[in-house]
Amino acid sequence: QVQLVESGGGLVQAGGSLRLSCAASGIIFSINAMGWYRQAPGKKRELVATITNSGSTNYADSVKGRFTISRGNPKNTVHLQMNSLKPEDSAVYYCNGISTRATAYWGQGTQVTVSS
Repeated sequence: QVQLVESGGGLVQAGGSLRLSCAASGIIFSINAMGWYRQAPGKKRELVATITNSGSTNYADSVKGRFTISRGNPKNTVHLQMNSLKPEDSAVYYCNGISTRATAYWGQGTQVTVSS
């Protein structure tokens, strides 16, 4: 089993920045990739960014050029640097880990609110 714990959410004005962090514990050697998803009220959960163990990244078009995903040291952590935040970025952000057997693990979520 893998446990994921997010931190770093909060309230920020439009144009501001936030940094989310996620720490994985448990059978972390089984994690092949980590990422961030978000879900706004009344909307489906959507991909924000992912990063593989080899460092390959993938971003949603809506956040390209504004958000940066990175692995921490130790590599059981993942960060999401969010710059130039917009009100439409407001959502609950979830950390995600995918095992080598394609099992998905989720954190409890952290709220990000961007005021206009």
